[in-house]
Amino acid sequence: MTYLDNNVVNVALPSIQRDLGLTISGLEWIVSSYILVFAGLLLAGGRLADLFGVRAAFLGGLGVFTAASALAGLAGSQEVLIGARALQGVGAALLAPAALAAIAALFPEPAERARAIGLWGGIGALALALGPLIGGVLSEHAHWGWIFLVNVPVGVVTAVLGVRHLPAGSRSRRPLDVYGLGTSSAALLALTYALIEGERNGWTSAPILGSFAAAALFAAVFAAVELRSADPMIDLRLFRRRMFTGGLAITGLWAFGVFGIYFFLALYLQGVLGFSPTGAGAAFVPLALVMAVMAGVSDRLARRFGPGPVTASGMALMAAAVGWMSTIGAGGGYFDLLPAFLLYGLGAGMLIPLNDVIIGAIPASDTGVASGMLNVSREVFGLLGVTVLGAILTARQTAETPAAFLDAYRFTLVAAAVIIALAVPLALATLRRPAPSAEKEPDPVLAA
Repeated sequence: MTYLDNNVVNVALPSIQRDLGLTISGLEWIVSSYILVFAGLLLAGGRLADLFGVRAAFLGGLGVFTAASALAGLAGSQEVLIGARALQGVGAALLAPAALAAIAALFPEPAERARAIGLWGGIGALALALGPLIGGVLSEHAHWGWIFLVNVPVGVVTAVLGVRHLPAGSRSRRPLDVYGLGTSSAALLALTYALIEGERNGWTSAPILGSFAAAALFAAVFAAVELRSADPMIDLRLFRRRMFTGGLAITGLWAFGVFGIYFFLALYLQGVLGFSPTGAGAAFVPLALVMAVMAGVSDRLARRFGPGPVTASGMALMAAAVGWMSTIGAGGGYFDLLPAFLLYGLGAGMLIPLNDVIIGAIPASDTGVASGMLNVSREVFGLLGVTVLGAILTARQTAETPAAFLDAYRFTLVAAAVIIALAVPLALATLRRPAPSAEKEPDPVLAA
C-alpha cells in the first residue's frame, strides 16, 4: 500500500480535477504532499520502531494510513484531499520501516530472512509498476475515490493479521533522541521539498535555494548532535561498515534508475507511441512480473556467488537495458521495447538481496532506523532520478516538437545508463565478502 500510493494517483488526476475543480497547483500537491511527508519522516519512523517495538509502530502506522485513505477517498474538497494525503505520508513513514524490521525479527535465521526480504522487495517492485495501471482502471471504470478506499479493507485485514502474528517485542530503554529526530526530519523535509518544487519554481529561485540551504544546515546540526549524544538516534560509526554504506549508495542508484526510467518511459509511451494512461501503466506489468519472479530466486544467487557479483551483474543488466531502450525511436513499437523491459526487470530483481545485506550489516537494536535509511535512500534518490534526468532532458530539448523531444529523451536514457553503471564497480568494491579472519574480530559497534 505504501509504495502503491507513491504513483497510483497520477493517472486519476484529470478525474479528480473535474470533480473537485482543482487548480494545477492543487493537483501537484495531491501527489507531492504524500511523498514529501513520507520521505521526510522515514528516519523518525524507523527510530520509533526501535524504541517502541516493531509491532506498535507497524499497527500505529497502519491505523493512521488506513484512516487517512478513507478520508482521502471520501474527500469533497482540495484541502481535505491534500491533508489526507499528507496524513497518509505520516502513516507510511511509520509503517514501511516497521514492516522491514518486523521481517528481521520474525526470521532471525539468515537464509529464511533473505527469502522473506526477497518476497518483500518483489511486492514493492510490483506496487511501483501496478500503481498507474490500478489508478487508471479504477478512475476510468469507477469513482476516483476508490484508488484510496481500496486500502481500507486491506488495512483492516492486515491489522488483524498483525495483532495475531507480529511479535510484541520489547521497548528499548534508550531515551528518545528528540533533537536527532527533529533535525533529521527537518533536513529530509527541506531536501524533498526542494527536489519536488525545483522544476516549477526554478532551481535558482529563493525558495528552492533556501530549502537546499536549510537541508544542509539541519543535516550538519544533526551530525553534530549525534556525535555528542550519549544515546544517538543513529550511531554514525555504522557508516564505517562498507557493506552498509555501500549497500545504501547502490540502493540509491537503483532507485534513481527505476523511478526515473518509469517516469520518462511513460512520457515516451503516451507522447510518441500514443498509449492511453491505462495502456502505459499496463505496459510496465511484464517488467514488474520479471522483477518480482527474479526477487524470489536472487537470494540463492547471492548466497552462491556473493552479494557483490550478483548486485554488480544486476546493475550492469539494468544499464544495458536502458542503453537498449535509447536506440528505439519514433518508428519503434511496444514489442521493440519489450525485450529491453524484460532485461531491465531481470537486472532490477537481482538487487533485492541488497536489502538483506543492509539489514544484516547492523546490530538488531538498530534494524528500525536502518530500514528507515534504506527507504530514505529509495525515496530521495528516486526523486533525484526524476529531477536530474528531467533537467538533462529539458536542457537537451531544443524545440517543442515531437522530434526534439525524442532526441532529448534518447540522450537522457544514455545519461541514465551511464549513471546506473556507476554502481557496478561500487558493488564489487563494497559488497565483497569479509575474509574469515575479519569475521572473528570483535565488532567495535556491538562491543560499544
